[in-house]
Amino acid sequence: MKSIWYPARPGARVADVTQQLTLPRLAPPRSLLSTAGLATVLLGAFLPSLDFFVVNVALPTIEHDLAAGPAVLELIAAGYGIAFAVLLVLGGRLGDAIGRRRLFLYGAVAFAVTSLACGLAPDAWSLVVGRAAQGAAAALLIPQVLGTITAATEGHRRARALSVYGAAGGVAVVVGQVLGGLLVAADLFGTGWRSVFLLNVPFALLAALLALRHVPENRADRATGLDLPGTGLLTVALLALFVPLTEGRALGWPVWCWVLLAAFPFLGWAFVAVELRTERAGAVPLLPFSLLRLPEMRRGLGIALPYFTGFGGFMFVIAVLLQQGLGLGPVTAGWALVPMAVGYFCASLAGPRLVGRFGSRVVTLGAVVQALGLTTLAGTALATDLTPLRMLPGVALAGIGQGLIGTPLFRIVLSRVPATRAGVGSGVLATTQQSSLALGVATLGTLYLTLAPALGAAHALAVVLAVQTCGSVAILLLSLRLPRSVA
Repeated sequence: MKSIWYPARPGARVADVTQQLTLPRLAPPRSLLSTAGLATVLLGAFLPSLDFFVVNVALPTIEHDLAAGPAVLELIAAGYGIAFAVLLVLGGRLGDAIGRRRLFLYGAVAFAVTSLACGLAPDAWSLVVGRAAQGAAAALLIPQVLGTITAATEGHRRARALSVYGAAGGVAVVVGQVLGGLLVAADLFGTGWRSVFLLNVPFALLAALLALRHVPENRADRATGLDLPGTGLLTVALLALFVPLTEGRALGWPVWCWVLLAAFPFLGWAFVAVELRTERAGAVPLLPFSLLRLPEMRRGLGIALPYFTGFGGFMFVIAVLLQQGLGLGPVTAGWALVPMAVGYFCASLAGPRLVGRFGSRVVTLGAVVQALGLTTLAGTALATDLTPLRMLPGVALAGIGQGLIGTPLFRIVLSRVPATRAGVGSGVLATTQQSSLALGVATLGTLYLTLAPALGAAHALAVVLAVQTCGSVAILLLSLRLPRSVA
């Protein structure tokens, strides 16, 4: 209430005019992500991405120390990615509901604990279980990174943060294989391959401590319930795809593998039907297909599928080729990928500036450069004996191309997602990323391992690279349908 007193005409009474003011209700101030907070969440993103591939160069040593057969070794490599992929969307939903910083803390601590369990595993099956639990912890952690960046940054700062996130993820994959080789060879305190897991523990705990101080709490404005039917169907569908693709070759393709693969399309159809029905009923499904009405989201995910499938398969096949095909040690095998890491990193640094000038056509350029690098490497494999030095031009070009695609991709996909749906949108993108990485290991890895005994390592590599080049062509064509300007 507001009272205004003023004198009336001489001799008149004093008038009391009362006015009720209707003030606009102010929204609570929005907590923005500081530079220290961004560095903290990027550390949280770096560790799970690093761990997806750090184990590749350690597999021969693990096989020797734990007497693990081929089927168990593939589960050690892929079990992490399978658990990671099937729980990512659920992790994003939980962050939306109870707070992304809180879930980030839980995920970081759980990642430290499960990494310790992997490092102390007494036998191969204990390591398989530990890797699956580690993937589940990563699924709690990663969606909170993208969700926090999307919800707690805006404008140019958000664009740059998403570009840096894409760069960090790609560099982590390459650095993982280099670092893995160095750690195995160094045999720190007699830990051998165990150090590739134990090294996660202090850094994951550091990320949790820094998050308490530097990462603002944020969540969706309206909490939504968990979509249990959708979660169950997605989990079963992905397991029906990944388990037989991962284990089929090592087990001789038993009947149950074909049964699961045949069931996958029906399970996928059932998941889509349930999600559409849930959204039509006014509830919030695990995967809101309304997000796919955003052209950036729909077309960006179409690019993400062949990009990450090829990337995951390439890294796995190269690790196997260098150690088993060429007989290199873990350190030499790791260093052979340094040109790729340098190319990816340089392209990532230039990415934000290039996107600002050329928009989504940077992805088109990246697809061309990646295809050129893959064909160069395939030609080298067919023309001469492979050595790390001879592989350098092709590997470096492939890294540059992958950096030009991967760095702006996260920014493009999430550019139009509302902050209130940041967790769900981030979970969908992260699930596509991790599912595709696991799919690449399972399909391109199986193709290489099947062909290598008959064709030889070099010719098998050339076939895999030809398949991945087809993926580059698909990326190029899809990139031409992206909106030219990137928000």
